[in-house]
Amino acid sequence: MTPFRRALRPTALIATLAAPLILGGCDLVVMNPSGDVARQQADLILWSVFLMLLIIVPVMILTVVFAIKYRASNTESEYAPDWDHSTRIELVIWSAPLLIIIALGALTWLTTHQLDPYRPLDRIAPGKPIPAGQEPLEIQVVSLDWKWLFIYPEQGVATVNELVLPADRQVRFRLTSSSVMNTFYVPALAGMIYTMPGMETKLHAVMNRVGTFEGVSANYSGAGFSDMRFPTLSVDAAGFDQWVAKTKAAGGALDATQYLTLEKPSEKVPAMHFGTVQAGLFDRIVQMCVKPGTACGHGMMHHGAGAQEVAPAVNNRPGEGADGALMKSPDEMKTSPHLTHPHGAPAGHSEPGADSNRNMTRMDAPAYPGRAAAGEA
Repeated sequence: MTPFRRALRPTALIATLAAPLILGGCDLVVMNPSGDVARQQADLILWSVFLMLLIIVPVMILTVVFAIKYRASNTESEYAPDWDHSTRIELVIWSAPLLIIIALGALTWLTTHQLDPYRPLDRIAPGKPIPAGQEPLEIQVVSLDWKWLFIYPEQGVATVNELVLPADRQVRFRLTSSSVMNTFYVPALAGMIYTMPGMETKLHAVMNRVGTFEGVSANYSGAGFSDMRFPTLSVDAAGFDQWVAKTKAAGGALDATQYLTLEKPSEKVPAMHFGTVQAGLFDRIVQMCVKPGTACGHGMMHHGAGAQEVAPAVNNRPGEGADGALMKSPDEMKTSPHLTHPHGAPAGHSEPGADSNRNMTRMDAPAYPGRAAAGEA
């Protein structure tokens, strides 16, 4: 054994023994969350691991047992060179994994529907149903480059890089993105959910403990991605009302002009607060029509009056709207000229054996320097 290997063995042993002590101080927030949805997701992970270990652990143990029992130096073990089948062994190695797969499949199917982020909550915590008459708090989330915008439409306030939630109250997130796809993730609250430009996703969750937690972006989105972090403050009902009043008093208005300024890429942005929010701003962000003169997305898919209802508020040109391609008649659909567009009638009827019939697009060869285009002398 080399001196390097002799020195490495005690070092590796010490590191192995010290690892539990070092890792014991870590707060594994994914497995010790503060929200009921995240708690159910953590339980799903534990049950899945347990079911899989029912196969993995026996296999690992039997591997060592077989290696020891049937080693070449063990002359007392049974030697059966013609053995090739055992019904009992076949039954065990096929039935046990099959039962585990069935259990995993049933568990996954149930929890996939129960923990669907679009599904409204039916409880706040185990054994604690949603109080009668309690409506979910709606928070509109926009991922920007490289920061997070949170709009509270019911309270009429907004923040940048700061999320405040009342404990034990269901929250309905409506999420979108200003440019590239991103991922909203508060590990203590619930699983991650994507944000995409021109689209809206939803997430229902609840926070059961008061405290400060970390929210992050979990999908790489460019240079400032590493700093797309925000504190998530869970407060009681009275604390949430005080925070709303304080934010309103801070002043500042979030309108289309201010949003277009926020939309510009910036990094390491400190928390910002807005006391008022322009009505309908989030819907215009989703439809990508905040900028004046831009037609809203869903207005492009409607015909006539449907488009005119959206266009005046965005384009500032009353009565002017655009019909989407899906709403046009075949006669209105025009194709732009390109090389593969069919030109003229095929030669199949007049010249059945012509080579041009092999070109199903009847593509005309373009003109290059020194060569005339097809059809030219």
